[in-house]
Amino acid sequence: MRLSTANLYDASIANLQRRQQALQEQQQQLTSGKRIATASDDPTGAARAERALAAIGRVDANQRALEASRNSMTLAESALGDANELLQQAREAMVAAGNASYSDAERMSQANKLQGIRDQLLSIANRPDGSGGYLFSGQGSSSPPFLDQAGGVTYVGVAGTIQTGNLDNFQLSIDGRATWEQARSGNGTFVTEPAANSVTGNPPQAWVDSGRVIDPTLVTGQNYRIDITGTAPTQTYAVTNTDTGAGVSTGSYTSGQAIKFDGISVAVTGTPADGDAFTIAPATNTLKVFDVLDRAISELKTPLRSNAQIAQSNSGRLRDLDAVMGGLQNVRSQTGERLNNLDGTETRLAALKQYNTQEKSAAEDIDMVQGISDFQNQQTGYDTALKTYAMVQRMSLFQYIQG
Repeated sequence: MRLSTANLYDASIANLQRRQQALQEQQQQLTSGKRIATASDDPTGAARAERALAAIGRVDANQRALEASRNSMTLAESALGDANELLQQAREAMVAAGNASYSDAERMSQANKLQGIRDQLLSIANRPDGSGGYLFSGQGSSSPPFLDQAGGVTYVGVAGTIQTGNLDNFQLSIDGRATWEQARSGNGTFVTEPAANSVTGNPPQAWVDSGRVIDPTLVTGQNYRIDITGTAPTQTYAVTNTDTGAGVSTGSYTSGQAIKFDGISVAVTGTPADGDAFTIAPATNTLKVFDVLDRAISELKTPLRSNAQIAQSNSGRLRDLDAVMGGLQNVRSQTGERLNNLDGTETRLAALKQYNTQEKSAAEDIDMVQGISDFQNQQTGYDTALKTYAMVQRMSLFQYIQG
């Protein structure tokens, strides 16, 4: 085999070019910190890095959704806190209005105070969420979800909630109807109300309390009526199940003494007239905040009421206020729990993002110690190739003759 001078030159130049290319690639890796610039550098590593990058993108999207939900839930929790404070003020006004020494004018003053509280509550119920919607609009509305009309406040939003739609389904709104219009009426199990006197048709001259459950296993969930007959001090009471028509209980009436039947207990107080009656009905999830306030305001503005009517009204409205306050507090507690869940989810997403970031780094990042060592080796090889080429150039016949 014969090796010509031209072949030696070509081989040396090709070797120099290969080493120069390798040196440039190694320098690029050191500069970027990545050992994979294109998928052809390491197809398996590139695919691994791409999967990690996609996972990071999903985590980022979930974190944006989480922040949107956190903002909405924080605003809603704050609004519910403001509403509960106002309702507490309304309750204090009702307690004050129950003072037996108050005149009709003083009760009118309390009614005006309740009216101002009602207007503030309506503003809270229609509070914007800062992004063009409303906190209690349910499934979304471009207009305030609560409309104040002649017949009272009406919910015109769409009941339900908006979810982000991702795997975690972060909540973005609060169901206004469930929050403001679906409190449990009465004491949560049954509702006591005065009925018209069966003889005169007038309101009762005594009043009934909210009652309580003494044996849940005996509660039927049916309707009852308590009728007082006779004149003091020999009056009697009779309890009738109005659903079945059957008599349930009878006895001598004593003011303030509990009347017990079918697992429940109620007390009638005062000096009733012959024929006074009271009804007991199952509780429902239909108690509305603004209806309770409107009824309280209307009753406080009514002049010339008897002491029994004032006591009955005050007792009933305090009961209803406690019920709607409890309903709002339950929603507030649920909202706070969602915020706690968001904190836990945020921690999980942060850990998942860190894992995928590390996975991406392991797939494509260069080991700097190894990279610097390889670069130095490439540089040494390139320098050696340059020196070899320089020596080969001086090995021609002409140089030998001249030298």
